[in-house]
Amino acid sequence: MPTVLDDTPGTLTEGDAPGKAPDGAGSEPEAAATEQRHCANCGAPLEEGQDWCLHCGTATPGALDDGRPRWRSLGIVLGVVAALVAGAATAAYAALNEGPAKHVHLVVAQTQAPPAAGAPATPPPATPKPTTPPPATPKVGTPTTIPPAATPSAPATPPKIPVAATTPKPASSTPSSGSKTTPSTTKTTTPETTPTNPAPPAALLLDTNAASTYNPSGYPASWFGDPSLTINGDPSTAWSAQVTPATAPRMAVGVAIDLRSAHRLSALELITSTPGMTVQIYGANTSSLPSSISSSAWVALSGPTTVNNRHTQITLGKSTTSFRFVTLWISKAPAGSVGTAQAPGRVDVNEIELFPAK
Repeated sequence: MPTVLDDTPGTLTEGDAPGKAPDGAGSEPEAAATEQRHCANCGAPLEEGQDWCLHCGTATPGALDDGRPRWRSLGIVLGVVAALVAGAATAAYAALNEGPAKHVHLVVAQTQAPPAAGAPATPPPATPKPTTPPPATPKVGTPTTIPPAATPSAPATPPKIPVAATTPKPASSTPSSGSKTTPSTTKTTTPETTPTNPAPPAALLLDTNAASTYNPSGYPASWFGDPSLTINGDPSTAWSAQVTPATAPRMAVGVAIDLRSAHRLSALELITSTPGMTVQIYGANTSSLPSSISSSAWVALSGPTTVNNRHTQITLGKSTTSFRFVTLWISKAPAGSVGTAQAPGRVDVNEIELFPAK
């Protein structure tokens, strides 16, 4: 009768055997292969199929078939790493020191011995003209190379000088004794100049109250304007006189000018806005203005003149005689200024200027 303690090997079933894998699939060597591999030198873990340790560079058992020591493999790896580090440092240094190229041109002067006596002199070789490089910006801490002065490629050829210079002969020669020398006369042609008329003298400067209305017939003062407007230098203003309808176109009024002292006169300038009137110039050298135009104190300086233009110059006679008073006498009004009894016409004198005799 079998018991529990029966250790008969034939009583155990195939699946209950403690040291046997089912179906023969597993064995002790295969189980050991599935365990984690470690480096024999530093103990670092190794992956499946890894033949070299990534930490110390030691080969796994069986990776090297030639049987070389492990220190040689480590030296190879370290040498490769050092070469890579040196290459990276060299590239970094070159990148930091990158800059424009510096060209230094050296000119070496060759000293030649003097040629021997009787030997032909050999001309020195032409020195090539150095090319001036563009200026480079020196870096801090880098010595600056100053290029030598450029040597001219060839000496400048001096201009040719004529062999013989022509000396001009003197114009005059020494006269012989007893002969009479007549000096030559140089005739200078003077360009003909067209005579120009001399500028007329300036007009006399008059006082502002030198002009007055000359009204010997006693017409109403309201018929006349301000006489000072005839000497104020403004042609846009004028003294006016009303035409008498009963006697039109005849008039008997004027403008008298007191020069304060006697002057010799040559001309009178008249500006009027009513051309066509007839005027005459009189002068008197008295202490006061004559009371009538028929007075013997008045001297006619011009004949009756019809003023046809706005601006008229009247030449005065008796230029050798001095006068203190001058009167512009209006004897006839223009036909267009007669007017009617209801609307009488007017004559205007805008400006009077007197010019002294030369």
